[in-house]
Parts: sequence; C-alpha cells; structure tokens
Amino acid sequence: MEDKVWQGFLYDFYGELLNQHQREIYEGYIMDDLSLAEIAEEQGISRQGVHDLIKRCNDKLQKYEDKLHLVEKFMHIRDDVKKINELANEATEDNLSKICDISNDILEEL
Repeated sequence: MEDKVWQGFLYDFYGELLNQHQREIYEGYIMDDLSLAEIAEEQGISRQGVHDLIKRCNDKLQKYEDKLHLVEKFMHIRDDVKKINELANEATEDNLSKICDISNDILEEL
C-alpha cells in the first residue's frame, strides 16, 4: 500500500492521540499534501523541524497500530464485506452459505 495512503489510515484511527501541534503539521503533510517548506513557513519552524516531527508522528502512529491492529482489522473486515457484496450480487444457494460463513467470521472478529 502506498505510504501516504497508509499514513492516512493511521491518522484516521489514531490521529486524536497526537497533540494539537502534531495534528496540524501531520494533517498539512498527509491530508492537505503541503510540502515541508510550505508547512515550515506556515508554522514558523524549520523545514528540518517539520520533517522530524512528521517522522516522529509516523513512528508513534505505527506503534499504536503495532499494538492495537485496528487498521489491519478494518482492512480485513472491509475485504470481507466486499466479498459478501460480490456474493450477494450472484445470489445462489452456495453463495448464501458463503455469505453466512463470512459474516460469522466478521462477527467473531469484532
């Protein structure tokens, strides 16, 4: 998965655990696609300072994911829901059985 997409997922799940300053800078870089120089000018800090803060935020968010696995679980459930949708579009007796199996797996995972 592309780095910025993964970082976006991490931020969606764990971003509220960052402080306000970290969130502003991280959002500027990840969500608003601003350059390090643009963020540095906006925040009144050095480009290197922005780079270091983004790296620390990435590390912090990844550590949360390594412990909690919320993004991983979300991706797995999203894939299962896609499978259910595909099977439901081709409703057969066999597919209904598969839908039940997948939905039971989702419920167990939750």
